[in-house]
Amino acid sequence: MIALSAMVFQNGTVGTTGPAMWLPSGAFEGELGVQAPVGFWDPLGLAADGDVDNFKRRRAVELKHGRICMLACVGYIIPEYFRWPGFLSPAQGIKFADVPHGIAAVSKVPLEGWLQIGLFIGHYEGQFFRQDPKRAPGDFENYGFLGVGKNFIFNFDPIEFPDAEVRKKKLAAEIANGRLAMIALSAMVFQNGTVGTTGPAMWLPSGAFEGELGVQAPVGFWDPLGLAADGD
Repeated sequence: MIALSAMVFQNGTVGTTGPAMWLPSGAFEGELGVQAPVGFWDPLGLAADGDVDNFKRRRAVELKHGRICMLACVGYIIPEYFRWPGFLSPAQGIKFADVPHGIAAVSKVPLEGWLQIGLFIGHYEGQFFRQDPKRAPGDFENYGFLGVGKNFIFNFDPIEFPDAEVRKKKLAAEIANGRLAMIALSAMVFQNGTVGTTGPAMWLPSGAFEGELGVQAPVGFWDPLGLAADGD
């Protein structure tokens, strides 16, 4: 069903129904991120012109979004089990425990708090995470595996992998996990906005039909809208 939907969409937008529709093509087939079973997937032909600079820019954007979404997915789950003690805003009497997470937190966090978050991220973005054209997309000086490195808070030596194959495997895993996180976060935000929950019921199996056919790893029993919650 997913494959046919993708084929019809690509046929309608790109116009091809030939082998180019599903077989790898382009100037970047050997780049990181070209992984089985999809291979080099560029249905809109954005890389068809072979422009290296445009490809690097898109790859840097993909990596950045993937990293943000991986952190955001963790941020959706952890507050259900742990909250910082004390006050978020002593002046307004707001405790960390009083602030919901997910979409509902947007209106609860004081404006000054959002300004601090924005300034902190902007400082990192403009000072430490500036892309050097001589380095690979997403590769920043003085930073290594898991973002460990040197900045105004920490002073760790970057974790690096001298073995080229190990490094390639780690980088490919980051791209794959980032792509999965982007999809996962979209689903979390959608479910949070429509159903209203950000708790364990949002991602853990529940319901009266967990033993039915179709309940398969890694998703398990997935019923985000609770359509089977009444057990009918």
